[in-house]
Amino acid sequence: MLKKLLGLSALTLAVASTNAQADKIVFAIGGTPNSLQGQTAQEFSDRLQERLGDAHQVEYYHSGQLGDERQLIQKLRLGTVDLAAISSIMSSVSPEFALFDMPFLVKDRDHLKRIDREIVMQDLAQNADEKGLNIISTWENGFRHITNSERPINAPADLEGLKIRTPQSEWRTLMFETWGANPTPMAFSEVFVGLQTGVVDGQENPLSNINGAKFQEVQDYLSLSNHVYSPIWLTAGKGGWEKLPEDVRTAIAEVAAETQGWALAKGAELDDSLLEDMRGEGMEVNRVDRDAFVEASNPVYAEFAEQVEGGQELVDRAMALAEE
Repeated sequence: MLKKLLGLSALTLAVASTNAQADKIVFAIGGTPNSLQGQTAQEFSDRLQERLGDAHQVEYYHSGQLGDERQLIQKLRLGTVDLAAISSIMSSVSPEFALFDMPFLVKDRDHLKRIDREIVMQDLAQNADEKGLNIISTWENGFRHITNSERPINAPADLEGLKIRTPQSEWRTLMFETWGANPTPMAFSEVFVGLQTGVVDGQENPLSNINGAKFQEVQDYLSLSNHVYSPIWLTAGKGGWEKLPEDVRTAIAEVAAETQGWALAKGAELDDSLLEDMRGEGMEVNRVDRDAFVEASNPVYAEFAEQVEGGQELVDRAMALAEE
């Protein structure tokens, strides 16, 4: 009798453990907690946990604890991660996402919201769906700028010979090659050490990522370029998303939409406050010659139009939305 009771007890514990595991929602990002990406992810996690209550546990992992973005995409497809925030590397999933790697395409955040509504959720989300990923919402990484340890960057010629870390995106690599730099694709989690040891001379990121990762401790020059606006997409694996209960999917989608507004407002706020902070920490700040960079970027647009099916139409549609 005792053995039977012990057996039933063990079975009960096993079932309880399985149920507890099923009720977890695993959410991961590659960014640091202090970056806008990290702050947005935390805001989303807190709001979602409050919305779902005790029935589900939101487990949030930052700083690449569960892998870099390339690895997270694979884990989304495998179902070992439920949600992840994916940024520039999304173009490796579907080439149309490289629209956001086109230099100086996004005018401001209102323009971004129109692109999101008319192009991302209408076209790009469908492309991702065909590759096994579900785009839930578009958040902000921010407008990107260039830092380095050698000299101010005013024009493309100033990048000549500099080793600049880029995300693992062929288009960002092409952009910096076109401008004369030596781009070095590298996972974000490796960048600080790369800068510190001289493996790379500089990098490009939004101010919140620069500050969040403390790059100002190993970089002397900040050149404000706004050369790319980087969205970040809250993403699920298609198979895993369909397995979630309908009420959980609804909660995730609604909280993600609320979080988008929070992220865009926070990004605008940080643009001003972080710039002053980094000046105060000794970084030399300048604004680049935008016209010179725009002119030097023509080959990148030409390559996008040639390589990506419908690429020119995407660019034209996005640019037309700037005028509304």
